[in-house]
Amino acid sequence: MKLLLTSAGVNNKSIQDALVDMLDKPIAESTALCIPTAMYGHPWVGPGVRTWEFISGNSENPMVDLGWKSVGVLELTALPSIDEERWMPLVKETDVLLVSGGDALYLNYWMKKSGMAELLPSLKAVYVGMSAGSMVMAPRIGEFFVGWTPPGGGDDALGLVDFSIFPHLDHEMLPHNTMAAAEKWAAGMQGPAYAVDDETAIKVIDGEIEVVSEGNWRLFTK
Repeated sequence: MKLLLTSAGVNNKSIQDALVDMLDKPIAESTALCIPTAMYGHPWVGPGVRTWEFISGNSENPMVDLGWKSVGVLELTALPSIDEERWMPLVKETDVLLVSGGDALYLNYWMKKSGMAELLPSLKAVYVGMSAGSMVMAPRIGEFFVGWTPPGGGDDALGLVDFSIFPHLDHEMLPHNTMAAAEKWAAGMQGPAYAVDDETAIKVIDGEIEVVSEGNWRLFTK
């Protein structure tokens, strides 16, 4: 699976060019499924207006509104209650998964409970994550980002990449997301860790990592 892990969506030309390159065809010829699940677990976000804005392509973060051939909604919390044949073929056929921000541990819980976590590595789709949608791919998210608490506690995530992500670096609406805070956060992680601003994304294909940025970012290594 190809991963494009963003902080705030596909919001500059460099990130969009990377996405088109990963798709191997124009956006207008590509089918998409948006996954809003992470939003429900975050106290600032949803359920409510912002979830609708994301799904409908009216969000400030460009993902759903890029001009896809078609866009569907895949709600992970619903999947355990329906037969796999109702949703799994749809996921296997889609060109791109658009995974919203929100709460990374809530998303991690439902990725696993729904069966999506097990399915993801076998998919041919491009996975485009935003904020929590990107962080969930890491082994851990770090105590700094723990909000919703999973039944077993902890901050473990999917571990489909070997690095962790600190999004929204130096964001004006998030005064605690400073480089100093990112450095402290990274010191508590067990592997490589990236701090990225909203103009930056991390591209991963077959384990090869490339940072795509028109902004500011930093890699922390032990």
